Amino acid sequence: MPVFKTRPSGLKIIIVGAGKVGATLVGQLSREGHAVTIVDKDAAKVNEITSTYDVMGCVGNGASYLTQIEAGVKDADLIIAVTDSDELNLLCCTIAKQSSNCASISRLRNPDYSREAKYLRDKLGLSMIINPDYEAAKVMARVLYLPTALEVRSFAHGQALITKIKIPEGNILDKMTIADLGAKITNDILICGVEREGNVVIPGGSFELAAGDVITVVATSKEQMNFLKSIGFATNQAKDAMIIGGGRSSYYLADILLKKGIGVKIIEQNLARCELLNELLPKATIIHGDGTNTELLLEEGIKSTDAFIPLTGIDEQNSMLALHAKKISNAKLITKINRTGFIDIINSLDLGSVFYPMFITADNILAYVRARTAAPGSNIETVYHLFDSRAEAITFNVTDESKVTGVPLKELKIKSNTLISYIGHNGEAIIPTGNDVISKGDTVMVVTMQTGFDDIGDILE
Repeated sequence: MPVFKTRPSGLKIIIVGAGKVGATLVGQLSREGHAVTIVDKDAAKVNEITSTYDVMGCVGNGASYLTQIEAGVKDADLIIAVTDSDELNLLCCTIAKQSSNCASISRLRNPDYSREAKYLRDKLGLSMIINPDYEAAKVMARVLYLPTALEVRSFAHGQALITKIKIPEGNILDKMTIADLGAKITNDILICGVEREGNVVIPGGSFELAAGDVITVVATSKEQMNFLKSIGFATNQAKDAMIIGGGRSSYYLADILLKKGIGVKIIEQNLARCELLNELLPKATIIHGDGTNTELLLEEGIKSTDAFIPLTGIDEQNSMLALHAKKISNAKLITKINRTGFIDIINSLDLGSVFYPMFITADNILAYVRARTAAPGSNIETVYHLFDSRAEAITFNVTDESKVTGVPLKELKIKSNTLISYIGHNGEAIIPTGNDVISKGDTVMVVTMQTGFDDIGDILE
């Protein structure tokens, strides 16, 4: 049985499933000082992960009571089941709940189970149910509401947005400092991160922006729109979208877009899947055909579609399709990538908005884990990784007085590469200046290049 070794505030966590999501979680959670045990029937996968990270491994069926006992479930704080089988994940969590007091998180991808998520969570006593395909679809859809953005994330219950854009040649922001932006354009937004030639910085007032920079902007939805219009970016929603591949991600995305009035065309090679999608999505146009056939793409209107979204299960196909669409159309591109081993290469290609479902899943689970380890009075609501996990945006609910409350921000000794980017106070959204203060009851977003923050007090030196 593993002997858990962890920092004082760390959790004892069992992860069942050594696939892409499981490996991503192991890496993130072990780096943050949690004691992690990975469980999988595939000994080679377990050995690969345990040789890469300082974690324990257990080879066996994660839904087996004896395997869970061997993995240390009696002493565990949390079990996370992320195998490829929804039923196995539910069974893992059920066995763990019956044999220990640990919390449980289950990955569920089947739309049938997703529609019953609240019932399953309540009846089985699950702490969280996470659906990677649905969560990724929600993030992708937000980009199509604002297609000139590379990425759009919502936080503070929709009161504000984190938007990532790339500064084009000749734009008004080129050669403008952050201070000048506030004086000449608006003080109602905050640039909390800049990526330039592979390097990421959290900029100060003297930082000069340049064409080609990828910037992350925090603002309310209204002010975000006003800012983008003022710098010459279009803010109109996409009218239609062409999706290649008819899998779960495509179904979830199409369902969301249709409800927003965006037309959807799906090209899928499997006839039976086409027939099912016709039943599930009667307002969508379902085409039975090979989405990699360039003649078919032309025939179905790739040159005129507002958005082109390859969602096949093969990264190489998605990348090549996006590059092809970039060459022959002006469509907004969204590319789903499952593997993380070639991020540098992917970033060097012009694939539009690139999304990694496993990172989105890990962010949701990480927010729960951080909340479990947070000190009283400082609850974590969301965690977003920015710039390929080189920075984090963390939303705290401040429920108690502390060293950070009641003090003007300019008087706080805040850690380097850390920025307070948003304060939600009594229903008002504030893009803070040095004169603003954090109060009990506020929602606060912090952007940092440091890692492991699980308490609002962690921002202080």
